Amino acid sequence: MARPHLLALSPEELVELLVAHGVPGTPAEARRVLAHVVSDGQRDLRTMKRPVSRGVRQAVEALTVDERPTVLERARDDADGFEKLLLRAVDGETFEVVRIPLHRRGRFSVCLSSQVGCAMRCAFCATGRLGLQRNLAAHEMVASLLAAREQLGPSERVSGAVFMGQGEPLANYDEVLRTARVLSHPCGGRIDAKNISISTAGLVPQILRYAEEGHRYRLIVSLHSAIADKRRRLLPVTGQWPLEELAAAIRRLHATTRDRVTVAWVVLGGINTGADEVQALQALLGGVPLRINLIDVNPIDHDAGMDSQLGRGANDPTRFTRATPAELARFLDGLQVLGQPIVRRYSGGQHRDAACGMLASRQQAAGSTPLPGPSDAQLP
Repeated sequence: MARPHLLALSPEELVELLVAHGVPGTPAEARRVLAHVVSDGQRDLRTMKRPVSRGVRQAVEALTVDERPTVLERARDDADGFEKLLLRAVDGETFEVVRIPLHRRGRFSVCLSSQVGCAMRCAFCATGRLGLQRNLAAHEMVASLLAAREQLGPSERVSGAVFMGQGEPLANYDEVLRTARVLSHPCGGRIDAKNISISTAGLVPQILRYAEEGHRYRLIVSLHSAIADKRRRLLPVTGQWPLEELAAAIRRLHATTRDRVTVAWVVLGGINTGADEVQALQALLGGVPLRINLIDVNPIDHDAGMDSQLGRGANDPTRFTRATPAELARFLDGLQVLGQPIVRRYSGGQHRDAACGMLASRQQAAGSTPLPGPSDAQLP
């Protein structure tokens, strides 16, 4: 039987493991061990500031593993301070994590990948062109956050986490939620649960499960269009769960959490910024308290098949370009009729391919056949 990974355990699970093997570990000792490896990011239990008994330390070392991905590359965008890390897992697969500077000096959020590649095939994102290789385990996601904060100074800290990198988080539901619990634990990542966001392209059964389980994290639903046919072309997942079913799940989410539901809207110039979208959104989700996150698209290499589906020619200037200032202003004015808060999200890291929809590593892409689309990988 495989040994559990230390980075993915809760204090209660660690105590249970020790007791099951005849070691009288206490909850306080388990918390000190996990604070050392997760909160402090250390690996050698002999260097703990508040040591545990030798028996407990040796048992933890014997009963668990602490294998972490290797950092292959760090690429910092000097224009805005975004830093992308390329990580290699123990099995050789590569994935990425992005560290995002926040407005408050010395505070950062980390954009986490949940899968190696992606199967969602959203039209405006690069990751899905790699295809889905596998899910990431909770310990790999926790370790990626540890790697992203590794070079921070003593007065700097990671105070937020977003599951918006490579992959569809709710397609890896259990491991993503386990990761979020570790990151929000006082002896784990020490990130307030309300500062942890989980994005989804619209997996209806998982949204309903999430609502019923009553998690404290923020669930962000990637909408991008309220017109069914258009959304189906942008997000093929809509073919499995129609827009009406997604709207019902969003209503259920609000009914159980009593909070505003955050919807993400990647602004595609000439495609999803018209008055028809505002009218459709009002008809679809009228009466539901929303928070609308508008995110500028970052142009990627286009796929001829997807361009054809969306009715765009090779020289069509609307092939996933950013909206002009005038077009965006008209869209924002139109959205006011909804009476909902609207947030413009800054998408940085463009010069280092660390921005919205651009998380596709050169190492992976080099040997891949492009697929028509991907999952939405926006950064807040």
